[in-house]
Amino acid sequence: MIEIQGVDPKMIANNIESAYPTHPGSILKDEIAYRGITQHKLSQEMGIPYSALNEILNGRRPLTERTALLFEAVLGIDAEPLLSLQMDYNLRKMRKDSSFMEKLAQLRKVAAIL
Repeated sequence: MIEIQGVDPKMIANNIESAYPTHPGSILKDEIAYRGITQHKLSQEMGIPYSALNEILNGRRPLTERTALLFEAVLGIDAEPLLSLQMDYNLRKMRKDSSFMEKLAQLRKVAAIL
């Protein structure tokens, strides 16, 4: 990371972190709306239930490797960046879970003793 004297590293364009993690479903939802594709039509083309597609697009279900590859095939959007977004989303959600973070802190203390 490049450090500039007197500048908060979080304020440099490449280091800015959004307040809320982005679920890949929100990007996919915007893309299919832009293309004028209905969720029903897309679910049929992908061979997945409408409810599953809707839950992904609304951030209530994670994007899996399988569904990422289906989106890649039907929309031409690379699966890897979508999966990277999902991983970032998952990690950021976990880091906001105070009870889980407390458990990790306890485990780190135990590991330091070993």
